[in-house]
Amino acid sequence: MKSSITAQPFKTTARLTKTTSDVWSMVNAAAGKSPVQPIANLGQGFYGYNPPNYVIDAAKKALDRVDCNQYAPTKGRPSLKKAVANAYSPFFGHDIDPEKEVVITTGANEGMLSALMAFVEPGDEVIVFEPFFDQYKCNIQLAGATIIYVPLTPPLNGATEKASSAEWTLDVQKLVDAITPNTRMMIINSPYVFRFVSSRIHLAKFYTAYRHNPIGKIFSRTELEEIAKLCVEHHIIILSDEVYDRLYYVPYTRIATLSPEVANLTLTVGSVGKAFYATGWRVGYLIGPEHLITHVCTAHTWICYATPGPFQEAAAVGFNEAESRGFWEESKRDMKAKMDRFNEIWDELGLPYTDPQGGYFVLVNTSKVKIPEDYRFPSDIAAQSRDYRLSWFFINEFGVAAIPPTGQFSSVMYVVPILSRVPDFYSTENKHLAENYLRFAVCKPNDVLDLAKERLRGLSKYINAAKTTC
Repeated sequence: MKSSITAQPFKTTARLTKTTSDVWSMVNAAAGKSPVQPIANLGQGFYGYNPPNYVIDAAKKALDRVDCNQYAPTKGRPSLKKAVANAYSPFFGHDIDPEKEVVITTGANEGMLSALMAFVEPGDEVIVFEPFFDQYKCNIQLAGATIIYVPLTPPLNGATEKASSAEWTLDVQKLVDAITPNTRMMIINSPYVFRFVSSRIHLAKFYTAYRHNPIGKIFSRTELEEIAKLCVEHHIIILSDEVYDRLYYVPYTRIATLSPEVANLTLTVGSVGKAFYATGWRVGYLIGPEHLITHVCTAHTWICYATPGPFQEAAAVGFNEAESRGFWEESKRDMKAKMDRFNEIWDELGLPYTDPQGGYFVLVNTSKVKIPEDYRFPSDIAAQSRDYRLSWFFINEFGVAAIPPTGQFSSVMYVVPILSRVPDFYSTENKHLAENYLRFAVCKPNDVLDLAKERLRGLSKYINAAKTTC
């Protein structure tokens, strides 16, 4: 009997809708087809070099151990939990219990998803600060919550003058206005409650922070105190995403250290990949009070059960020896030097940019760059925001890849229906704030940065050109 096979594709769940490509796929595809090769890829924030040798050697040794090649304990290998606890106890001002207050996750992103799955459910609202890391919106929607956006205000003279990332400011009143009885979480980027209700664990609200991707802002102590005050008042959990906590160029405050009340509500997220140039290892960790970590661990167990053992052992050695080897200071010094090295081109061209306080991204204001009005874009790119067209222009004319911050691409690989037109760093209603910016990642070898600088000198003929279209 001849079987009948339908040509109709399976219907996806309400959480996902299938289309063709996301902002990252667009940039990478365009880079692969650019007539200017090799591409100086300053788009995605992966490192262009290996972890330090002592960490690589530790990973190789771990691969020879039978126990490291089997399932790791779901909360993490004891060696890494202890190493994380020892590394962070001085910052937190007390001894962190590695068995009760640390969980190892499969990357920082999976750790944040585990926190969301543990404490957020349909009907809850999550506040995020714009611009935001694009995975936030995906993880929030997977948990079934609704996103509420609170934009940071760009520097007043950002189109004409270089500005510190500190000048991207928070309007506290907008944050106050965004909180409703349904708020369960706030997500912020900077080096950032929990209570029992009836007979079950219930998190009234949830808040996140780290060194801001993509602008590199470190929230001031005053800003953090304003945020923390609201979190305590409204019972908001703080998920402090501090994955760039080893790459800071100005002093900063960890929100968990503000008071015992704030610490009781805070989950701090860290990343081995960001700390040791090993983003492909997918090892992250969360630190927090036992009453929060316990439930994150449960969700983590259900999502992926365990994190690769050999990389955990290598990370443990990384933390244990980093201070004595001077690695943290060397890492910070080297990244700041790369930032300064690359930003010379914007000073040379007279293009203003946001000087980051931490991390390895730089936002450049391209208002002065004028694209010829007869320049031909593919139809799908021509219909997008100015920053998208600029990204395409930079890739095809100069062989330099950068990310458009609005991320508004009409065909997205996988997005939630409610978010299907939402940009990667901005909501639709606020994307106009970033249409003149491009984001560059400087965590690349110096020869790649120098190649990009040399090519970008070609921008000079497009700056303030008379005949324009965008």
